[in-house]
Amino acid sequence: MQRRTLLAGATVAALPGIAIGQPAQARVLRMVPQANLTSIDPIWTTANITRNHGFMVYDTLFGLDAQFRPQPQMAAGHLAEEDGRRVTITLREGLKFHDGAPVRAADCAASIQRWMKRNPTGQKLEAVLDAIEAPDDRRLVFRLKRPFPMLVHGLASPTNPVCFIMPERVAKTDPFQQIRDPTGSGPFRFKQDEFNSGSLIVYERNPDYVPVPQGEPSLTAGPKVVHFDRVEWRIITDAATSAAALQQGEIDWFEQPPPEIQQLLRRNRQVVIEPIDPLPLTGILRFNHLHPPFSDKRLRQAILPAVDQSDYMAAVVGTDPAMIRTGVGFFTPGTPMASDVGLGPLTSPRSVDRARALLKEAGYTDQPMRLIGPTDILAPSAMTQVGADMFRRLGMNVDVALSDWGTVVQRRTSREPLEKGGWSVLYTSFSSFEFLDPAGHTPLRGNGTAAWPGWPSIPRIEELRDAWFDAPDVAAQQRICRDIQTVAMEELPYIPVGAYMAMTALRRNLTGRVPGFAIYWGLRRA
Repeated sequence: MQRRTLLAGATVAALPGIAIGQPAQARVLRMVPQANLTSIDPIWTTANITRNHGFMVYDTLFGLDAQFRPQPQMAAGHLAEEDGRRVTITLREGLKFHDGAPVRAADCAASIQRWMKRNPTGQKLEAVLDAIEAPDDRRLVFRLKRPFPMLVHGLASPTNPVCFIMPERVAKTDPFQQIRDPTGSGPFRFKQDEFNSGSLIVYERNPDYVPVPQGEPSLTAGPKVVHFDRVEWRIITDAATSAAALQQGEIDWFEQPPPEIQQLLRRNRQVVIEPIDPLPLTGILRFNHLHPPFSDKRLRQAILPAVDQSDYMAAVVGTDPAMIRTGVGFFTPGTPMASDVGLGPLTSPRSVDRARALLKEAGYTDQPMRLIGPTDILAPSAMTQVGADMFRRLGMNVDVALSDWGTVVQRRTSREPLEKGGWSVLYTSFSSFEFLDPAGHTPLRGNGTAAWPGWPSIPRIEELRDAWFDAPDVAAQQRICRDIQTVAMEELPYIPVGAYMAMTALRRNLTGRVPGFAIYWGLRRA
């Protein structure tokens, strides 16, 4: 397998000195994000770029710290009564939306109700919920059929879609339709008047935002103190141009430099290369379960002997073994729910010939399939190139449809068959905290048309997931996760294609970055 050759053989001197603007002023942060922003609705889509946008402009009732513990954010605290069947959350005083209106419990209730339709933990909460009430502007009451210990953790989780607090009028938008009103509750305001998708996205510091008064910034918990008056996302699709701009101080942050560019940037003493997340991100090959050919489980299984996790991960981060995790299953490597149970089909010797034979045995006779993927976002683009090569070597009749990431995000929501523009497979990756456990694990759901794009129907996974929520301790949860992984390796809602350490590049004079993803509070210029 030949790795992609983007910028192969380039040197620092070869990088074009293309100016994109004047050097950044002290109170302006300019960065090149991982992808273009094509949707401003973090409930409608699970695209990480929209999640990052969401954390700029919205706040949450609780945040999750780096040890994955929920901490009060917009909430002053919560009280559980009636054996956990009544939970009251009290809002902090002085919370305002960007239009100056106070944040009310009714806004929170509407936001939670919209979130529950799309988030895996929210869907579970909805099943045990009798009502959400707002007896006054500062108190939010959950009346539950039975105790739901994951309530606060779910409200705190940064797993897509995140439970962001929107004005009631916005939160009443159908969760399967995109919002148009960007009024938020968070530390930045979205400058819709300057929004130019594909070129420039601008955020301004929200002067009315009141950070949590105590604690330290940690993932999405703690004080969200903003030190920049303005953040500009510059959409530059050419990595060499972004690297040159970073070296010249025309941008401050390049979120996802490819491995070849990282090698160049390491030579510049004014640039720091560091992991954006302390834990690895997992890449996946997602099947469309609604239409042939991969509606047939045997054809999904036939692919397994050809999937080489090391090939996929080398395409994303290079060949440094410290950056790559193989033998990866359905939970983030190195975390409590991860195991190697059932992974033999992924860890045994790789064989394209064996996969071809299994495809023939399963009845594959040149049926068409379509691989959709992006050209402008590092990990999915690299994995798509490896996947296209793999499917061709398997002798499959593959149509590779490449576009920008925003188009892929829109297109993957289509349930139409191939002849009407549908898709068969796609590649993407997820942040470490999204695959910690079954609670917020979006692509591991097996709830059919209510599931994440791909729409697998796997009742046994849903049964085990319900049991996980009711497990009495961590040991019981781990046993259930091993069972879930065994079923997932049989049914294949998706195939894990490895995990990788994602690196980010910043000017050395930026300090206070909060690890986890592209987080902007706490960040300042030294």
